[in-house]
Amino acid sequence: MLYQAFENYNALTAPIRGGAAAAMQALRLLPTGLQSAHLPRIAAALELISRSSLTYKRPPYGIQPVRVGNRSYDVVEEPAFATAFGTLLRFKKVDAPEQPRVLLVAPMSGHFATLLRNTVQTLLQDHDVYITDWHNPRDIPLSAGEFALADYTDHLITFLEKLGRGAHMVAICQPSVSALAAAALMSEDDHPARPASLTLMAGPIDTRVQPTRVNEFAKSKSLRWFEQNMINTVPLQCAGALRKVYPGFVQVTAFVSMNLDRHVKSHLDLLEHLANGDSEKAEAIKTFYDEYFAVMDLPGAFYIETIRDVFHDHLLPQGKLQHRGRTVNPAAVSRMGLLTVEGEKDDICSIGQTVVAQDLCTSVRQYRKMHHMQAGVGHYGVFSGRRWNTEIYPLLRDFIHLNS
Repeated sequence: MLYQAFENYNALTAPIRGGAAAAMQALRLLPTGLQSAHLPRIAAALELISRSSLTYKRPPYGIQPVRVGNRSYDVVEEPAFATAFGTLLRFKKVDAPEQPRVLLVAPMSGHFATLLRNTVQTLLQDHDVYITDWHNPRDIPLSAGEFALADYTDHLITFLEKLGRGAHMVAICQPSVSALAAAALMSEDDHPARPASLTLMAGPIDTRVQPTRVNEFAKSKSLRWFEQNMINTVPLQCAGALRKVYPGFVQVTAFVSMNLDRHVKSHLDLLEHLANGDSEKAEAIKTFYDEYFAVMDLPGAFYIETIRDVFHDHLLPQGKLQHRGRTVNPAAVSRMGLLTVEGEKDDICSIGQTVVAQDLCTSVRQYRKMHHMQAGVGHYGVFSGRRWNTEIYPLLRDFIHLNS
């Protein structure tokens, strides 16, 4: 009933947030002669109140025009294929020359795939980019069925089939397990659409290696504890009513509590920037939290199976992971490039957990393997920010083009 109670609370407090937003606008419309030195701070406080909620709506990607050579190309979002649970979304550069096709695999981790917009923007310079744009389970009717770990892997295989021969797959964080599983299954079947290269970035291939706080927490609780304490049903007023999910608001609450002082300081800074009219700094903080507080639920079966197979039983690195009755054999991966990337300061997926894939994929020729440890970055710095753009991306770009 936790999710239903949270949704009821949001509905009850919505008039307060709406009233604060209206009052803020009214204050800003006052004639200059009626304003006082206190009004900017009051307006800033009202704006913070109006923003004090989560949203379950996917933010826009907002991809800017991309330069290729001497020309700039507009980018349009084009759904290439869709299921109830996800869309294969293409970022089409209008009238651009042909470039290597890349399937960017986004995690199901409490946020939307828009978290990877910087990754997409950078990749578009040299690639034809598609992304796994996952849908929020709270909006998916029960009639669509469940979504488990095997369904995630099946989606990757289907999406690669839609892209056709010669595409490349880049998986960020959590889906590295399913991406490696899909590559192994397709290689074993000699599938014509198996990826030309596989890149795994900050992924939990073997969480027994230098466990992080996240890994230790997952191991400290039984599977039954996760089922009883983390799985809720979607509220009755939603399209996905009664679907079992791991609610996105629980995930965000846990992340905020891990760094509570930093988030409190950020909002105090936002209050000061708004009150002082420093719109550029205020906008930067608001943009970050607009994304951070846009939450997506995780399908219950997918969440529990991920905890069990990846964090409890470590099935993939032990050669025991099953996919619809078949054993997933990473040694079957062949005739493709393999790149692994890790961040020195990653506190979610530590150094050593991703590079394990290099040892598991024994059939990939050594000259087609590459590993990169990026100094000075944490988890998000592996796929977003300055060092992603200037140090990691050039390696990935050259690797993909070498394997095209």
